[in-house]
Amino acid sequence: MRFTVSTPPSPPLPPVSALLAGAAEVDLTPPPGLPKAGYSRNARTGVGFRGRLRARVLHLRAGTASVVIVACDLLGGSAVVQRQVAARTGVPLAGLFLGATHTHGAPGQFLGTDLYNGFASNRPGFDPVWTEFLVRRISAGVERAVASRRPAAAAWGSTDVWGLTRNRSLAAHVRNADRDDRRIAPHRTYASVDPRLRVLRVDGTDGDPIAALAVFGVHGTGIPMRNSVYNADLWAYVYEEMRGCAPVVGALQGTHADVAPALRPGRAGDVEAARVGRGIGRAAAALHAALTPTTDVELGAGLREVDLTASRTYDGITLPERPALGAALIAGAYENETPVVHRIPPFRAGVPKPHAPGDPHGAKWVIGSRWLQPAVVPLRHFPRVIPVHVLRIGSALLVGAPFEITVDAGRRVAAAAGPGDVIVSSVANEYAGYCTTAEEYTRQHYEGGHTLYGPNTAAFLAAHAASLAAAVTPGAMVTEAPPERTFDLRAHRYWPPRGPGGSPRRAGTARFVDVTAEQDAYWEQGWFDAAPGDLVWHEPIARVEWRSPDGWRPLVDDSSCAVEVRHHGDDRYLVRWHDPDLRPGRTYRFVVRGLALEPFN
Repeated sequence: MRFTVSTPPSPPLPPVSALLAGAAEVDLTPPPGLPKAGYSRNARTGVGFRGRLRARVLHLRAGTASVVIVACDLLGGSAVVQRQVAARTGVPLAGLFLGATHTHGAPGQFLGTDLYNGFASNRPGFDPVWTEFLVRRISAGVERAVASRRPAAAAWGSTDVWGLTRNRSLAAHVRNADRDDRRIAPHRTYASVDPRLRVLRVDGTDGDPIAALAVFGVHGTGIPMRNSVYNADLWAYVYEEMRGCAPVVGALQGTHADVAPALRPGRAGDVEAARVGRGIGRAAAALHAALTPTTDVELGAGLREVDLTASRTYDGITLPERPALGAALIAGAYENETPVVHRIPPFRAGVPKPHAPGDPHGAKWVIGSRWLQPAVVPLRHFPRVIPVHVLRIGSALLVGAPFEITVDAGRRVAAAAGPGDVIVSSVANEYAGYCTTAEEYTRQHYEGGHTLYGPNTAAFLAAHAASLAAAVTPGAMVTEAPPERTFDLRAHRYWPPRGPGGSPRRAGTARFVDVTAEQDAYWEQGWFDAAPGDLVWHEPIARVEWRSPDGWRPLVDDSSCAVEVRHHGDDRYLVRWHDPDLRPGRTYRFVVRGLALEPFN
């Protein structure tokens, strides 16, 4: 599927005298049948959802600058989606930051490269129907946020969160030149992270909250790869703890590439994801409450799309002519290793290749050799345009890049883009693998094996971030992008077709499933309905009600992680109520698409 997306024109914006802000939230939950991205071939195709996937949109306008931050419950951003949203909404491309939480529980198949539309998920291909759905829904959110803007005040804050994350690649991390403590004892994994949690608070000048945005570095891997429902992973529980902060609460990934949630071994699942997510969310809510917004907020924005085909040298730093996938990638990351393979050299972490000083890929064992890999994975399948994004929002710079960035690589990018408070966000505007420091790369753990463009990647990114940050002065809107981008992607539709329609019908009584080490107890009940393609999955489907003396009252619905909806094959569906209220004397019922099912207690 070949198509071209033009770069929207960006005429100068008329000045406004004070900060304006608006926000919106849109549901991105798709129907069952889409491959999930993040765990590659070990992932599962989605059969429903627990905790809806959403995009939170924050729009800011001040002086001659306009910024829109879209925080999505997706693996990463997408140049295809970003450019089409900008074209449909009229928002300047330089100000449209398409970020993500990097949940491993959402579908892929919307990215701008064949490599990751194929490699990131359990099934390959670019799904044009799913991508158009994302563009349409996010565009609607952007338009609502812009339409709702009003006089506002904003403030950034920072706090440290310890004990909920750990470094999953410590032996590589301690190779960095600025690491004073080089021990690889187990307790050092908890200290070798970026603990900084950033929160942006935006209120109306009347004191009413508009939005809150959290930025924190932790992998979205609290829910295991065997899970088969769409989910926002631990971020769903961050949102639940922050829901009292503002009507719209979103999150962006920080520098997380070598950082995992500190799960109890063998306990990956919603119970542990909730423990970690709620801990982060409580810290974010407390920080938000302590912030005092100000109207004195200057904005600026800059987007540079670095075309590596045209130029792979910048500020004296050169990337390889051809990217390469490393053998350590096949072994998997520490907490999700590939059985057997992770023990065998050269796939095993920490087995670098002997190499000559001039080898552009250094210590990386190239999968299939540097001769065979190009025949299997053509150059055009790799990310060849690297978006670097800088937003100036008051006292802070937000730097976005398409890589999963390690803790120390992020520190070096921030130092280059500074001085001042620089926040580095991974997987923004596209997905392009990993970015380690040169020292970490020499160890060839999973992160180094997945750094496509070799040991100079972090330095190359830092140099671009530094020069772009210098250009993004207050009021500036800097767009350095080609007039158009052409994408040539292998397409495969996973979005289910529409059927003849139908109405929900009852199918038996509810049953209770008791608690396990990884899973809360839940009530479950089935029903019959139309085909999955006939249901509107981004709108409410199910809720739980309880019978009061005055009649049935809503208790919880599927906007919460407590309610799960699953397609169970053909025309059968299941609804589950997790961690249920078990008060004596109460009677409950599920209501699905307006149909009340048999009561239970």
